[in-house]
Amino acid sequence: MANGLDDVVAAETVLSDVDGLGGRLTIRGHSLQDLAGRWSYSQVVRLLLDGFFDDLRDEGQLADAIGQARVEVFDQIEPVLPYLASLDIHSGMRAGVALMPDGDRLTDALQLIAAPAVLTPALLRLRRGESPIAPEAKADHAADMLRMLTGIPASPTLTRALDAYLVTVCDHGLNASTFATRVVASTQAGLTSSVLAGLGALKGPLHGGAPGPVIEMLDAIEASGNAAGWLRAEIARGERIMGFGHRIYRVRDPRADVLKAVVRQLGSEDGAGRRLAFAEKVEQAALEVLRVAKPSRSLQTNVEFYTALLLEAAGFPKEAFTNVFAAGRVAGWIAHAREQQTTGRLIRPQSRYIGPVPKLVA
Repeated sequence: MANGLDDVVAAETVLSDVDGLGGRLTIRGHSLQDLAGRWSYSQVVRLLLDGFFDDLRDEGQLADAIGQARVEVFDQIEPVLPYLASLDIHSGMRAGVALMPDGDRLTDALQLIAAPAVLTPALLRLRRGESPIAPEAKADHAADMLRMLTGIPASPTLTRALDAYLVTVCDHGLNASTFATRVVASTQAGLTSSVLAGLGALKGPLHGGAPGPVIEMLDAIEASGNAAGWLRAEIARGERIMGFGHRIYRVRDPRADVLKAVVRQLGSEDGAGRRLAFAEKVEQAALEVLRVAKPSRSLQTNVEFYTALLLEAAGFPKEAFTNVFAAGRVAGWIAHAREQQTTGRLIRPQSRYIGPVPKLVA
């Protein structure tokens, strides 16, 4: 039996392939390096959804349709935003997504893609005593997300950075949230029900909740002034070093290098250059400390390490990092849900009972 379903093939997919030994991520025939920073998020959304909706538009029309979906989502959830903002930021977003129609049409899919990008800035503004800002239908998806957060147009550099991040995290094999999405989709439930399953799984600290603690780690190390000493002390206490190690990758996570390059392009924006230089020193110290402390394990830099730096530079507080992750991953969830629905097969694995056996009655 494989604990945690390790190495068990639970689906055949055309969407993405994670090569854990080679450190490669392929998304519908394209390497991540060919997509991130070169394709817009709306282009990658079309790539993922191709073949799953009969009325899928061309790239320009789809970008406009996503923009219109942002407007529709805002109009729908604006009356309940104060209540949603009273919840923690992830729960507020999840509750807002639950208000979307639970259908299987392209319009339903686009509203689900729009929802995290609309809800996250609105909830963050309300939580700091500011009014939410309505979307602009004609704006680029990442640019509009940043404008709704700050109230001012984002720089082209920052917009490209967030767009590259959304592309980088759009899909990644049969991870926990995607598998949860496919399980629900296999019951022929609607797309919203399926996406809500993904959002629930993403909240856990072993999945989408990891980038926030990276910021806390960097701040603590900077305050201590001794990266290696701080890291060794954490390991001695049995703590995990956030941003290192991955369930699948046995080499460096390819998404880490993509996002590191994106952060480098931000330069001095919001102190990103200084923060990156410090983070690189911490990364090298962590890799050496982990190599010595855990020689039998390959604990390399993963996507969360540089995700934390990028989203911090973009102006998102660490408690909202998982929400932004969801804003990128939701397109992959929807594609997987539609792919699973087309099989018509219910996902129903077996379990092995190891509990007590009832006594026989004479």
